[in-house]
Amino acid sequence: MKLFGSAKGGARVAKRSKKTKADKPKKPLKVLAVVLTVILCLEGLYFLCIYSNIPFIKKYRTIYINTAMNTMRHQWLATYFIPAEIIEQVRYEYGLEIAKSVGTESQWGKNADDTTTEPEQPGTNHIDAEIVEPEEPDPEELEQQARDAFFELFWELDPDSVDAYVAEHPEAIANGWEKFYVNEAGLDQSGTSMVSIYDEPVLAIDAENGVLLLRIQDTGYRGVLAVGKDPAALSIEMCSTLGSCGQLIGTTAEEHDGVLAMNASGFLDPGGNGNGGQLAGYAMSNGEAHGTHFGAWAYKRIELHEDNLFYIKDANSTVGEGCTDATEFQPAMIIDGVKYTTDYWTDTQPRACIGQSDKYEILMLVIEGRYPLDGIVGTSVNTCSDILLKHGCMQAINLDGGSSAMMWFDGKYVMQSSSSPLRYSGGRPTPNAWVYKHASAITEE
Repeated sequence: MKLFGSAKGGARVAKRSKKTKADKPKKPLKVLAVVLTVILCLEGLYFLCIYSNIPFIKKYRTIYINTAMNTMRHQWLATYFIPAEIIEQVRYEYGLEIAKSVGTESQWGKNADDTTTEPEQPGTNHIDAEIVEPEEPDPEELEQQARDAFFELFWELDPDSVDAYVAEHPEAIANGWEKFYVNEAGLDQSGTSMVSIYDEPVLAIDAENGVLLLRIQDTGYRGVLAVGKDPAALSIEMCSTLGSCGQLIGTTAEEHDGVLAMNASGFLDPGGNGNGGQLAGYAMSNGEAHGTHFGAWAYKRIELHEDNLFYIKDANSTVGEGCTDATEFQPAMIIDGVKYTTDYWTDTQPRACIGQSDKYEILMLVIEGRYPLDGIVGTSVNTCSDILLKHGCMQAINLDGGSSAMMWFDGKYVMQSSSSPLRYSGGRPTPNAWVYKHASAITEE
């Protein structure tokens, strides 16, 4: 009597069981439903992002479109995904913002008490007086006077942080406060422990040449603000190879006794393959005109005059009398202390801007971008205007940014190019540069 089936019979039962499980039909309708649900959700999200007038969504849609459309190579990021009528509406509103500065030009000038006058000659003194031998100057008093003069010139520095740095690095003033020098602005350096009164880290100080470099950074962007204390030291210098190819701004600066430089004019860049040799728009260098004026509506021109002041004018207007150096681009950011870039100017790019403060100091601002994995994508013209206004800016214009944005100081490039292949090598060649010269070169002139 068999209480259990044979081993062979058990194997047959197991085999039938496996076969039943293997042949169990799947549920294609369930999978299809999940796929369709995902597609419908994505489609709904797309239409919400593209057509919604919810302020938050509209704001970032505008930022995305203008960021893409203001580049040479990446416009497809907008045109491929977004209907033409949406892009056209955003660009129309962009044009209206540009139009706000059309016809507005700089009207400022130096105050009467800022002009240099000859000292009055003292009258003849007929009263007999005892001749007093001059006292030997007190070294501590002389050093204090030199320190006071330093902080009067570099008013934006925080004195406590500077004193702490000097205590730790006495070599910075080895030749006196009037020749205070430190340069930790290189790409492989992290700056000094000194800060400005706005809590901006100090990268470099060159007291003899009147130059200060500050680190400018916030969420999504990083850059450098250079302050040149003597506007007479600034000029546009054309590259020596103009017409055939451009050259790096550091090369242009070194050819013209420069201690500080940034990019100036744009250049013809067909397909993003331009070599920087063909000037875009008009420029003037030391009184010599180059190129032709921009014909496009709403371009502006920034002119440096013989009185060492910046003046902003429409690009299609007559070049001002007394102009020595000039370049053209858009938009005008600040005219006579009034900001002309609003919250609409929010497209995120690497930036290059130049301006002048109410103390007549030259302000050069360059912002890095297009490295999202490093948290550096760039910033808006509007944000740049706010940074410059904090430093007392009265006149400012946006220059050619993107992969052209670059700054050089005393033999070092102090920022990364937004072009990955050129990231650490000084960026793209350009037709000219704003060059701030050594004090000794100005004296010789």
